[in-house]
Amino acid sequence: MPEIFRASAPAKVNLSLRVLRRRDDGFHDLETRMCPLSLCDELSLELQESGGVRLTCDDPDLPVGEDNLGLMAVRAFESMTGREIHAKISITKRIPSGAGLGGGSSDAAAVLRLLDQALGGQATPQELSKMAASIGSDVPFFLFGQSCDARGRGELIEPIEFTARPRLLLVKPPFGVPTPWAYSRWSNSVENPAFPYGVQALSIGELINELERPVFEKYLVLGDLKRWLLNQGEVEGALMSGSGATVFGVMRESADTDALAERVRSEFGETYWTEAATITG
Repeated sequence: MPEIFRASAPAKVNLSLRVLRRRDDGFHDLETRMCPLSLCDELSLELQESGGVRLTCDDPDLPVGEDNLGLMAVRAFESMTGREIHAKISITKRIPSGAGLGGGSSDAAAVLRLLDQALGGQATPQELSKMAASIGSDVPFFLFGQSCDARGRGELIEPIEFTARPRLLLVKPPFGVPTPWAYSRWSNSVENPAFPYGVQALSIGELINELERPVFEKYLVLGDLKRWLLNQGEVEGALMSGSGATVFGVMRESADTDALAERVRSEFGETYWTEAATITG
């Protein structure tokens, strides 16, 4: 029987995200610190003799055609190596879509790693990074498996030693935020005086996300959620991750994450997704 290769694809949070300027190519220069989480999707890959690539996912709302980032990773691998891929790829989703947690980008990086492993490790780290950057700005980060600082449009990666392992409560409302929309609104957005935006100096570093400004303009409930979390005794700091829609609370050492999650759903509704997670690298 053909060998089945498996990998975990971790979520991420941005502890900091500063948008510097809009570039001539339409992307934005940024500075960000990203950290992998214990929350993971699970992927498997099995090479085939023929039949092209068949990608399946247990989330019926996730597209599995050519616009899926996992399948885009296969095409990037084919383009770089000149090899036609025939494989079955399965994705078990744990990371919600449209959450600012990098689920699709992490899946794409996992597919690149699995293909390289299944084909004998022929691609160099530089080649894998080039493939990853061609798929999306966050994809190169997920090849490192540890916390990183990123610049440019996110493709210039510097791994860092990040020994803190704080517990987080991730909270996402029943909608997502389109990343291109958030960046397109950044330059013309203004702060809402009802919401907290400033730098939070925590033991794990500074929390700041300049995409909160445009996102909170349209999605007022996310500003309310951040403000509410900051007012809870269990929470040391709170921030939107990436372009949203997830807002996370950094838990104090002895705090009860489950009790806080119950209060979130009581305050904002049972349709809100909550997940306890830990920074892992």
